[in-house]
Amino acid sequence: MTAKAYYLTTLGDWQRHAGRFASSHWLALDQAIGEAHAQSADAAPHSGTRILVLVEADEGAHLALEGDAAFEALPHPLALRPVSEAAQTALAAISVAPGATTFDAAEAAARVHPLLRHRVF
Repeated sequence: MTAKAYYLTTLGDWQRHAGRFASSHWLALDQAIGEAHAQSADAAPHSGTRILVLVEADEGAHLALEGDAAFEALPHPLALRPVSEAAQTALAAISVAPGATTFDAAEAAARVHPLLRHRVF
């Protein structure tokens, strides 16, 4: 069985684990708003680019991510708990305000990358 969760990490760290995911979608936070991961070669993100990633994977993959200091797991989107201050600072690039929840962050990210919207099914 797979589950979905949101994380903050870098592109290089995502690449280290990507083979374990059933699917994943990400948005580069270091790029200008409106430029999702499909970019021209001269503006391509590098391994240190901060990203918001939605990971669909089995429990083992999620446990590996939660045990990796390079990944910050965001609260469940329906938990109504705000993201950490560090996460909010990183997500400010997509207009996520202080006190925002993961659901709020997912909605903001979905304006740029629709596949990042939280879905229950």
